[in-house]
Amino acid sequence: MTLLLFAGSLLGAMALGMPIAFALLVSSLSMMLSAGGIDPQTVALQMINAADSFALLAIPFFLLAGEAMSAGGLSRRLVGFALALVGHRRGGLGHVAIVAAVLLSSLSGSAVADTAALAGVLMPMMRRAGYDAGRAAGLMAAGGIIGPIIPPSIGFIVFGVAGNVSITSLFLAGVAPGLMMAVALALTWSVVARRETVETLPRASWSEAATALKDGLLALGLPVIILLGLKFGVFTPTEAGVVAAVYALLVGIVFYRELAITAVPRVLLSAVRTTASVMLLVCAASVSAYLLAIADIPAEVRGLLEPFAGNRTALVAAMMAIVLVAGTALDFIPTILILTPVLMPIVRSAGIDPVYFGVLFVMNNAIGLITPPVGTVLNVASAVGRVPLGRVTVAVVPFLLSQVAVLVALVLVPELVTVPLRWLR
Repeated sequence: MTLLLFAGSLLGAMALGMPIAFALLVSSLSMMLSAGGIDPQTVALQMINAADSFALLAIPFFLLAGEAMSAGGLSRRLVGFALALVGHRRGGLGHVAIVAAVLLSSLSGSAVADTAALAGVLMPMMRRAGYDAGRAAGLMAAGGIIGPIIPPSIGFIVFGVAGNVSITSLFLAGVAPGLMMAVALALTWSVVARRETVETLPRASWSEAATALKDGLLALGLPVIILLGLKFGVFTPTEAGVVAAVYALLVGIVFYRELAITAVPRVLLSAVRTTASVMLLVCAASVSAYLLAIADIPAEVRGLLEPFAGNRTALVAAMMAIVLVAGTALDFIPTILILTPVLMPIVRSAGIDPVYFGVLFVMNNAIGLITPPVGTVLNVASAVGRVPLGRVTVAVVPFLLSQVAVLVALVLVPELVTVPLRWLR
């Protein structure tokens, strides 16, 4: 009954157009009211406790790095490097988008930011070249969701805090699955691009490729610094966020000289606004998660999953099915914060590797960003690319299926995550 009340009030508030953070608070108050009365002190304490986390400090710094990267010319240079690398292939600009998505995801960790950057730079080029705008925007959206998988990842940070799982291990474990998602997208685009009748771009000469590499070398250095620093324990994920932010600002201001000192306050303000919206979601969702735990919802879910308890693969598949359905209605951060406390006790009692589960869980939630009716990243690709949402939603289906296929492969073969993780450790 409590679960139905929570879901009904949440979806009802969202249907009325209420922002997701406030809809979560409404659903929490509904559960409180049904339990005997509203306690404002509990709401306030849970929201404050949720924000009081050292690990969550990484979020504003990585968001600042993403803003500085975009304003300082790092994003554009990464796209230019990808263009020189694969722009000459059939459907070349689509492959450029995929390579650029991987490179951008290693800098910002935000699907929304990566999609906006990709669509902003490449959509005009693909339009001029004659690509179908809906198909191109669908590819941008599908490429953008690689952002929360390849480190640094805001999703891994939030999951690590909510599930008490090592964020460093999650970062390292996300590298191989993120690259698998990119390969799946490239294969799908190779099939889909056969319908395109555009001319292929000329192959970049060795000197042009060397120039593009030299131009983007400083931008490419950031993910290397972060990965090596985490692998060898030089800094924590939170400290990695500080390194990323300072590095992006320094490169944009001093080396590329595209980020003026006078523009830094605007970059900071943009990062603060995004951080505020993310943290409000974190705080609001923590209240719902607390009340669901008080109502013993994890035990109810454990009872529903009891038939699968004898088979770890079947149990993981069942949990992924629940997450996939929830992701169609909820946004990325709320889904992680609500379902993590519910599912993690089941994961640990079944002896499933929490890091392995975390990678699948966050990937599943990222896929939810391109599934209607919420589909946050679909809306970003539609708005930035100036393509009707309906066209983007239809065009993203082949790419969505390819990402689901990767998820299924990881469920069936856990070694695809655990073996590369052991090597990186």
